[in-house]
Amino acid sequence: MENYDVVVIGGGPAGLAAAAAAKRNGIERILIVERDQRLGGILNQCIHNGFGLHTFKEELTGPEYAQRFIDEIKALKIAYLLNTMVMDINEDKVITIMNADIGVVEISARALILAMGCRERPRGALNIPGYRPAGIFTAGTAQRLVNIEGYMPGREVVILGSGDIGLIMARRLTLEGAHVNVVCEIMAYSGGLKRNIVQCLNDFDIPLKLSHTVIDIKGRERIEGITIAEVDENRKPIKGSEEFYPCDTLLLSVGLIPENELSSKMNVTIDSITNGPIVSESFETNIDGVFACGNVLHVHDLVDYVSEESAAAGKNAAQFVKGLFVHRDEKQVIDVTAREGIAYTVPRTIQLNRMEDEQTIRFRVRDVYRDHYLSVYFDDQQVLHQKKKLMTPGEMEQVKIEKAKLQEHQGCKTIWIKVEKE
Repeated sequence: MENYDVVVIGGGPAGLAAAAAAKRNGIERILIVERDQRLGGILNQCIHNGFGLHTFKEELTGPEYAQRFIDEIKALKIAYLLNTMVMDINEDKVITIMNADIGVVEISARALILAMGCRERPRGALNIPGYRPAGIFTAGTAQRLVNIEGYMPGREVVILGSGDIGLIMARRLTLEGAHVNVVCEIMAYSGGLKRNIVQCLNDFDIPLKLSHTVIDIKGRERIEGITIAEVDENRKPIKGSEEFYPCDTLLLSVGLIPENELSSKMNVTIDSITNGPIVSESFETNIDGVFACGNVLHVHDLVDYVSEESAAAGKNAAQFVKGLFVHRDEKQVIDVTAREGIAYTVPRTIQLNRMEDEQTIRFRVRDVYRDHYLSVYFDDQQVLHQKKKLMTPGEMEQVKIEKAKLQEHQGCKTIWIKVEKE
């Protein structure tokens, strides 16, 4: 069995940033395990710009952003395995991997970083009547077909769901000569960034129908058209609101699911809201020396935030290996709790004696809130009351907590985050 100080599962933006940070913090024996044939993850197929404004202070495409980190990994001489599947991980951080060159082998890690990313929710997770004809794709699959394989999935397109990938593909397919009839969203708000609605739909006169969903698919061999309908407050179709759209392609942009099957098998505690591990301020899970970062932790809207969180996870993994990491002390733990209007928080706990001078807490709201206040409480004492013009579930929010202020509130047990009207 080969032994490593840090093993990173996943060679996407999270894994690359975490591995680089671990190396910069003095760790030599690092291995990245990636199942694809190249490093970079999903960014390799995201050829649109808009990446890197926070991290590099310039606008990059997805492949350009990934290449910055790939170049760093190579310059730091960090080892990586491609075309390699992780079959199993146990609580002792023994990892079973497999590829065509080495067969099935076991490796061990003193610290483990989970950076497996996320996958798209497929059609099977949706209750849409009709046959199973050709021409139905997830938005990410269509993106790979167009941008990497050079294959157009269709010419007359309908998109169900308004996540960022779906919005971006509406523009991409239009630029390639397809006609995008409509984007429909079952919720009363879009699941994507405001800038993507403007740049990908409004700029190309593509209609967005909120509170609408697909209720029927016509076609047996190939999709011939779909019927959409408006839904009520219980998301049930309203009779008489049906509209039929002839099309040869239906794209599904209906949510992302963190890839945590391996995490669950090794008994990492999973958050029922995010479907990602529950982590502390150090991005450590409930298992000592096992850290999580990127979209495997919670689905991000900006890759810059992925890189920021992953670098922190890599640094803390390095501290763990070097014996400098402050271990768990329940007396120092402060719970971070989502209250009214907040879906979840990352992290879920802060251990005061290993907290940095400033801690970023990221979260999403449950609904659309206009002219509401974002409030933070240390136990029952309000410490932040900030008016926000607009908060939507599609855009991640964040607050920063100063360690000095938290220390002033001696004995604080819970940080509450909530949305308030006034």
